[in-house]
Amino acid sequence: MVNRKIGSLRMALNRSMHPRNRYKDKPPDFAYLASKYPEFRQHVHTNLTGRVGLNFKDPEAVRALTCTLLKEDFGLTIEIPLERLIPTVPLRLNYIHWVEDLIGGGSPHRGIDIGTGASCIYPLLGATMNGWYFLATEVDDICYNYAKKNVEQNNLSDLIKVVKVPQKTLLMDALKEETAIVYDFCMCNPPFFANQLEAKGVNSRNARRPPPSSVNTGGVTEIMAEGGELEFVKRIIHDSLQLKRRLRWYSCMLGKKCSLAPLKEELKKQGVPKVTHTEFCQGRTMRWALAWSFCDDVAVPSPPSKKRKLEKARKPITFTVLGPTVRELAAKASSLGSPARGSTDTVTAWIEKTLADLRVLHKRVPCGKSELSLFLTAVENSWIHLRHKRRDRGRQLRELPRAPLEGVGGMAQTPDNPQPAAQSTNSQANPETSARGSEVIGAGNSEEAGVGTCQDCPLPDKNGSSSDRKSSTAEQEKDAAVAQPEVQDSGLDTGAIGVSPGAAGTQEAANASVTAGNSGGPSGVQHFLFKCLMNVKEEGGDVTVEMHWVEGQNRDLMNQLCTYLKNQLFRLVANPV
Repeated sequence: MVNRKIGSLRMALNRSMHPRNRYKDKPPDFAYLASKYPEFRQHVHTNLTGRVGLNFKDPEAVRALTCTLLKEDFGLTIEIPLERLIPTVPLRLNYIHWVEDLIGGGSPHRGIDIGTGASCIYPLLGATMNGWYFLATEVDDICYNYAKKNVEQNNLSDLIKVVKVPQKTLLMDALKEETAIVYDFCMCNPPFFANQLEAKGVNSRNARRPPPSSVNTGGVTEIMAEGGELEFVKRIIHDSLQLKRRLRWYSCMLGKKCSLAPLKEELKKQGVPKVTHTEFCQGRTMRWALAWSFCDDVAVPSPPSKKRKLEKARKPITFTVLGPTVRELAAKASSLGSPARGSTDTVTAWIEKTLADLRVLHKRVPCGKSELSLFLTAVENSWIHLRHKRRDRGRQLRELPRAPLEGVGGMAQTPDNPQPAAQSTNSQANPETSARGSEVIGAGNSEEAGVGTCQDCPLPDKNGSSSDRKSSTAEQEKDAAVAQPEVQDSGLDTGAIGVSPGAAGTQEAANASVTAGNSGGPSGVQHFLFKCLMNVKEEGGDVTVEMHWVEGQNRDLMNQLCTYLKNQLFRLVANPV
């Protein structure tokens, strides 16, 4: 189980890697690399299950992996001192591919790598893969010397120029001697931390997050800067405001997601016209990148979060009506005079009756042969707190004044002139009470009267009228019944109908209500809470009900309605005919 969860997590994280990253679907084969490269073999280990692994908390092991991957997959030979930043290849490759997306194809491009580091990895990868020209800047003496050596030993000096610049130099000073060149982009992996405590995770790392799975290497100038990455990138933004179109794209990688919003806000405040961002992933390590441009003719890639929102398919809310429950519903319909139907017809008919009681607009729409589909438009929240409404209505009915059984106003009650005569006289004597009583009784026969079963209404006598006594008794029995738990003990399997997780609505959604501006049909409503498509289909003797979200204010409202329909179907079975 644990291995399955770890595997699922890795697959989920791999989906965040750039689609062209060669390691996205084919991670490095440690066993193969160990058999081919002796310097890498000494850092791998084999566990009890025979799996070859690497200790990522060992700087020498991480360095060996980086050097081996660059040699195996890109033909690059580099040297990195242990006291300087050791880059991970898949993560850097993500950044390179994203820059490819920003600048597009065409003629060889020119870029700037701000703070290239000892490995000089971005220029080496960009020059090797795409033939890009690079100006690589560095402030640290050790990093500068190693970077220059790595470029030379890979015969890439004609494409990569490494320059030593003073402390705190970013773009302005570096481009003083390059006045005639327009660069296509700049890249930067800025120092993430503001001080040593932050670098160790004190007050900057969520306590619930697991500890880092790899070692943190790097010199002071590589991992720390005054104000951290936020202030560092702001300085690049201010340089870009002066350089403007000297670079077509400005970009930076970020180590903290919380830095993204304030930097985007800064760009907006400065009136930068084109801004985008993305995210990179390698294992459990997440990084973010920000890019902006002052050029009118550049295409702006959409942020990945927006892409995922557009592509993400919402799962329907579902519940299943088991075969025995379907047969009970069919028998109940037959006892009420309804013709025998198939399983999907039976369940759909009861759902349609309940929707009509709730005043939820619905109509059947074309669908497959083995299913029925309804298009629902909810214009008001009529399925919440119905038990309270029924209890209050019953209490109001019991409190109404009753007309005397003997004659009233010199008028005797006879079999030919029953109760209505008394009601008529009482109405004349007290019009206000009569009006109130008519409103309540009308509500008792309206859609809000109950859950949509015939026993909720007073049965007519053989003369075709309903007696007050029977109506009052029925309401008292109903009031007593709703005080009991939702599901009565009828000897039926309480799991006959199950709803998918997440069907409970929030209080905020429960209180939402909108009045319909047009009741002409589900498609003609101007104001609505939500619209959804309901599919009812038979599966192996059972009936599955799916509710697919279309549009609306709050998806929780659809969850609430789904729960109500499920409970209502069960109440229909649990209550005797």
